[in-house]
This record gives sequence, structure tokens and C-alpha cells, in this order.
Amino acid sequence: MDQETRRRFLLTVGVLLAAPRVGFPQQGPKVWRVGYFQGSPYLDEFTKGMRELGYEVGRNLVIESRFAGGHYDRLPALAAELVHGNFDVIVVSSTPAAAALKRATSTVPVVMSIVGDPVRSGFVSSLARPGGNFTGLSLANPDISLKWFELARIVAPRSQIGVLADAKQPTAPWYVKDIERAAQELGIRVPVAYAPTGNDIESALDSLAKQRIAAIVVLPSTMFESHAARMAQIAVERRIALIASARSWAERGSLLSYGQNYAAFARRAATYVDKILKGAKPSELPVEQPMILELTINLTTARKLGLTISQELLLRADNMIE
Repeated sequence: MDQETRRRFLLTVGVLLAAPRVGFPQQGPKVWRVGYFQGSPYLDEFTKGMRELGYEVGRNLVIESRFAGGHYDRLPALAAELVHGNFDVIVVSSTPAAAALKRATSTVPVVMSIVGDPVRSGFVSSLARPGGNFTGLSLANPDISLKWFELARIVAPRSQIGVLADAKQPTAPWYVKDIERAAQELGIRVPVAYAPTGNDIESALDSLAKQRIAAIVVLPSTMFESHAARMAQIAVERRIALIASARSWAERGSLLSYGQNYAAFARRAATYVDKILKGAKPSELPVEQPMILELTINLTTARKLGLTISQELLLRADNMIE
């Protein structure tokens, strides 16, 4: 190589070394897309559960929620939006919403967070072997409705007890049948009022109040939960004790609640999402059925109703609201 050629070679190398680097951009973290259907009060708990597992919204996670606000007629359209929204997983937090998703897809992974009885509802083949695109957690407890009935009888031992059911909630007939069977064995009649929409709730409560009902078992319903505070206020005005299924009801003014910790279920659902994002198949992830039940008593509401809560019931309480 002569001197001139060598000089040009070194000059070219220097220009190349000094040139800004272009071409291959640095790869960022994979961003996962999760849809969240219904259960808006528990979205924050689910997000917290995902954060504990290393997922952060805005960095490696996108969560989009859809909530029907108690209007069941909107569920099919919202389910279709989620199914076609290119989500890696969809989390569902009500039985009617799960039914809408079941009709909308058999391929998109679905994690049940707050869903009644997934086997009886046809969402999974069995708890041990779901067999399809659904897995997650089950609220099913064969004795829970009898516990609500028992608590109502403790609160109003010498008075008539009623049941308020959501006419469009798939699990309602099962609970009503169990309570009516238990009441018949005791020679007790339990009136049942049905509310198809949020606009029918007050008239349903009034129909029970006219029958001198002192305590009402409010069966699980996303639609009812959207109106929980208003229902509690109406019940206090009618001097009726409400017995419900989730702590959020007692926090919003019902006399007491007994059931699963929905917030814990929402956080636990994140573990299923994590497994699916890491490659697990929903069909092979057994459905969990936690049996941690909580009794919450609202003592402020008890005073408004003029009720004295027995020492026995107070000792059984996991939470008391002053």
C-alpha cells in the first residue's frame, strides 16, 4: 500500500468511526396488553397485584377496562370490543360478563376474578381441568346462601326475612332455591323480590317492606353493587337490615356482609395473568376456590336501625365499621 492509498484508508476509517450510529434501535421491554371487564371497584387491586409481580403500567403493561355500570344489555358489545382489542389476556369480574365473553371467544385467554360458579355456568369443564380458554378463581361455596339466611335470622330472630334478587343474574335462582329449601325445613316463608334493572330496585325493596320484612338477604349482583350506597340508604329509611355478600356493601351502609374478600380475589387474579403471559395455557391451570370468608358489621347502621348486635355476633366479626 503506497503512502497516498494508506492516507485515504485511514481517513475513511476515521470518518466511519466518527459517524453517528444508526440502524438497529435498542429493544425495549415487551409491553403486554390486558383487558379488564367489569368489577371497576377492584381494578386498582388487580393493578397492585400486577405491580407486585413486576408489571408496571406505562412501562411493560397496558390495561384497558370496560364496565357496563349495571346495564346488562351492554355486555355483549363490550365483550366484542375486548375480544377484538388485541389483548394478551382478559380479566373478568362478574358472572354475566363472563357469560358474554364465553359467547364471544373460545381462543382469547380469560382469567376469572370475581365469578360465581364457573362449572355450573359452563365456563370450565371442571375446577381441576378447565379445558378451554377460561381459568382463574371461583366464588362458588355451596353453603354461603345458608350462612346469609342464618345471619338474617340472628339479626331479626322474631321477624320475617326476605330476599332481593337480580332477575338477570345467572346465579340468583340457585341461591333462592337453597334459601327457600332451608326456610321450608323451619316452617318459615321467605318472600323473594326481583329487580331486573337499577330503576326497579326501590320498588322491589318497597314490596318487601310492605310485608313487614325486618331483614333482607341481597344476593350477589354487579348491578346491585353499582347501587349499594343508595340501597343501604333506602333500607335504613324503611328500617330494614341488609345482609350482603361483600365487605364493600357494609362499607357503604348495609348492616353486615359475609363472603369472600373480593379485593383479595382481584389481586390473586394477577398471578394467573402472569402465568399465562409467561406461556401457560388456561386449559391446564386449575381454577382456585379460596374459602376465606369475612364477616363485616356496620355498627353505625345498627345504631340507625335501633338494633343491638349480640355479643356472639360481634365476636365472630372479622371487621367492624364504626
